[in-house]
Amino acid sequence: MNAENAPAPSPSAPAAKPRRTVLSLLATNIEFRMVVVILFVMLVLSLASPYFLTVKNMLNVADQSVIVGMVSLGETLVILIGGIDLSVGSLVGLSGIVLGLTMRHLGLAESFAVCLGAGALAGLANGLIITYGRIAPFVVTLGMMSIGASLAYVLSGANSISGLPPGLGTLSADTIIGIPLDFWCLLVVYAVCYWFLTSTKGGRTLYALGSNPEAARVVGLRVAAWSVIAYVVSGVMSSVAAIFLASRILSIDPIGGQGLELDAIAAVVIGGASLFGGRGSIIGTLLGVFVMVFIRNGLNLLNVSPYWQGTAIGSIIIIAVLVERVLSGARRRA
Repeated sequence: MNAENAPAPSPSAPAAKPRRTVLSLLATNIEFRMVVVILFVMLVLSLASPYFLTVKNMLNVADQSVIVGMVSLGETLVILIGGIDLSVGSLVGLSGIVLGLTMRHLGLAESFAVCLGAGALAGLANGLIITYGRIAPFVVTLGMMSIGASLAYVLSGANSISGLPPGLGTLSADTIIGIPLDFWCLLVVYAVCYWFLTSTKGGRTLYALGSNPEAARVVGLRVAAWSVIAYVVSGVMSSVAAIFLASRILSIDPIGGQGLELDAIAAVVIGGASLFGGRGSIIGTLLGVFVMVFIRNGLNLLNVSPYWQGTAIGSIIIIAVLVERVLSGARRRA
């Protein structure tokens, strides 16, 4: 049969779907990209240290991810609206000191409530000043970082608080099917946040604020309220991290959260969030947390000096932002 007599294709025949190559998935799918990064990091570290992939070390990594993970969750919401929170580390230290002082007079539940309230109050102050004072988030949260660190020293007398109730330690010591209880708590909190961001009007509003705040305001979204709420949640999550940090060692240090803001921002950015707002994924953040914890854990196993670890984390942030800019440009041109 020649070409002229060949039957014409049926108009109702479905068009062939374009094949999604690995490269296209890497460019467009945050979660897929993060899984590849995690597998690569695990491969490199397992070759560098025979202790990395042991069960004991993996459980240790799960336990280490809780503190960074809790802080990173709050940081994700702030970055989604185009902001940033540099105060999360000092708020971990401050709310931890509040927790320790409160436990001298109240029970666990009441002390937890006061601790969470301290974080919420600091986050509320950040959100109100940024939203209604129209001051850059970087400036406000930098100031709050200094205030939080100072108050932690003042309230504690520049001393650690020890002798905490043994019941507090169950949050970190207990396990469920062999996995630490605090790690299960982390997964539950992330699952709730994932549901909120993907299935509620509030979650969609946060994305809209980061993408185009003026358009969000025009269509009637509560821009100011949700901007403040994002910072309140960030403050609360710092307090949650303080509770789990205290439960791990049954001691509280005023500098216990020092440097956590760097790890949290790195985890969120590595997870694919844009520092300009409007784009990010809570699953991507969780995977970014794992990358950060894997790297720190691996550096410790390799006996790399803690002073050099800051260089490694800072370099990762810069590389992650550069990669995100390249991928964003590729998506716009596509």
